[in-house]
Amino acid sequence: MTSVRAVLIDIDGVLTVSWQPLPGAVDALRELRAAGLGVALVTNTTSRTRASIAGTLAAAGFPVTAEDILTAPAVTAAYLAEHFPGAGCALLNSGDVREDLEGVRLVDDDPDVVVLGGAGEEFGYAALDRAFGQLQRGARLVAMHRNLYWRTEDGLRLDSGAFLAGLERAAGVEAVVTGKPSRAFFGAALARLGVGADEAVMVGDDVESDVLAAQAAGVTGVLVRTGKFLPGALRDASGTPDHVIDSFAELPALLRAWAARE
Repeated sequence: MTSVRAVLIDIDGVLTVSWQPLPGAVDALRELRAAGLGVALVTNTTSRTRASIAGTLAAAGFPVTAEDILTAPAVTAAYLAEHFPGAGCALLNSGDVREDLEGVRLVDDDPDVVVLGGAGEEFGYAALDRAFGQLQRGARLVAMHRNLYWRTEDGLRLDSGAFLAGLERAAGVEAVVTGKPSRAFFGAALARLGVGADEAVMVGDDVESDVLAAQAAGVTGVLVRTGKFLPGALRDASGTPDHVIDSFAELPALLRAWAARE
């Protein structure tokens, strides 16, 4: 790869768990900033808006603003505007992200598109059966991500990818996925930073959606052994990460080592 000019960073499980900073993460991000690297926080989080995420991270000491954050809802809004302008969209999501869905026409009945966000208590039988019926009547299916689970301070929690697979199979449809691992999601982050794929590094705790997906887009992948990382997931992965480190706190040292070799 060429010299690193930018770092794409997952938030949940990499910088924080349950929005609490992981050891060394704040200092590591400050070091990347001081080195002049471009930074984009790329997250499939669907429970909070970009502004809310930025406020929480800044209060914890991370040097970030809302402009540094690219969320799956924001990318989804851009996709819907391009491919389904003016369409009525039924949203099934845990958390209020309407601020990041600016321009999307949300409806309750007879939608043109069913949009799946992150899972929570809202994903009960009645809601999923309603979405199933809407898909049977011809609505298209757009999903913000395929994450099967994420880590909280109480352990792993089931996410919407598990429900998405069931809806796809039951309704005989295939969702368009707008967040990670979509190549377009990584492309949007690179375009925002003004760098090429070979000038960027992606750091994540999900070997498939974060790391291998980034590598498929030409970005160097770095897997951290925090968050949702499980040894079994790495063993059973569809490919091999470019690099594996114990935590985000080790990233500055890794980048310095690359620079020294160059």
